Amino acid sequence: MGFFRRLFKIGQAQANAVADMLEDPVKMTEQGIRDLKGKLEESIKALAEVKALAVRAKNDANIYRNKMKEYENKAIALIKRADKGLIDTAEADRLATAALEEKEQASKSLRDALKIQETYDVQVVKLEHTIDKLKSNIVKWENEVRVLKARAKVSKAAKTVNKQLADIDADSTVAMLERMKDKVEQDEALAESYADIAFENQSIDEEIDSILEDSAESGSEALAALKAKLSNKSLE
Repeated sequence: MGFFRRLFKIGQAQANAVADMLEDPVKMTEQGIRDLKGKLEESIKALAEVKALAVRAKNDANIYRNKMKEYENKAIALIKRADKGLIDTAEADRLATAALEEKEQASKSLRDALKIQETYDVQVVKLEHTIDKLKSNIVKWENEVRVLKARAKVSKAAKTVNKQLADIDADSTVAMLERMKDKVEQDEALAESYADIAFENQSIDEEIDSILEDSAESGSEALAALKAKLSNKSLE
C-alpha cells in the first residue's frame, strides 16, 4: 500500500512540474531549445551518413569509369594483336566485342552511380542548410531566453511590490488611525475624570492641608519678592 502511495506522489509531483512548466514561458522556451538541440544532433548524424553514401557513390563512379577505360584498352589491344597476326582475327573480334559489352555495362553502372551521387549531394546541401538554420536559431533563441529571464525576474519583483501596495487599503489605514486617536482622547479624558474623582474623595483634613501648603508656598514667594525689592531700593 505504501509503495502505491509513494508512486502516486511521484506521479503527482511530475504532473505538477509539467503544469508549472506549461505556465512558465521561460521553461517552455528552454525546453523548446533543448528539443532543437536534439534535432540538431540528429541532423548532424544524418548529414554524416548521407555524406558517407555520397562518397561511396563517388568511389563507385570512379571504379566504373576505370573499368570503362580498362575494357576499351583491352578491346584495342586485342584488335592490334589480330592486326599483327598474333591471334586469330575472329577470336580477337569476339573477345573485343565482349570487352566492349563490359565497357557498356560499366558505363551504365557509372551513370547510375553518378545519378545516386547527385541525389546524395542534393540531400547534403539541404541538410547543411537545415543545420546552419538550426544553429542560427538556437543561438538567437538562447540570447532571447537570457533576455526573457532577466525581464521575467524584473517583472516578478515589480508584480510582488505592486501586489503588496495594492493590498494596502489607504481608507482602512486612515480609519484605524482615527480610531486610535479617539481611543487616546478617550483614555486622556478618562484619566482626568479619575483625577477629579480622586480629588473629590479627599478628606477634610487633606483638603485643609493642601490649601495651607499652597498658601504657604504663595506667602514664601511674596516674601522673597518683597526682600528683593527692598534690596534694590537700598542700592539706589
